[in-house]
Amino acid sequence: MTAEFAVAVPAVLLVLAACLGGLRVGTERLRVVDAAAQSARLASVGEPVGGPADRIGGRVSGVQRSAETVCVTVRSEVPLLGVPVPIAATACDLAGVLP
Repeated sequence: MTAEFAVAVPAVLLVLAACLGGLRVGTERLRVVDAAAQSARLASVGEPVGGPADRIGGRVSGVQRSAETVCVTVRSEVPLLGVPVPIAATACDLAGVLP
């Protein structure tokens, strides 16, 4: 085994781990956006908003109500190479409107 190969293998593994971590961050972002949208729909009809965020391991960090809309912010963290990456999404829905 040459020295170049000994240096290249860990570098390739590090890049592969970063790419897989990036895919995980993207997937988690989609889950957080979906949980925020579901929580906003629940909040608009007066239901508890914590369920969708709890299912993905996140938390509801804010609910803002105005005359016509309800906005919910959901936050989560996902590790990327050992560093927690915060992910947040806000979704709004019309208040009091049943689907």
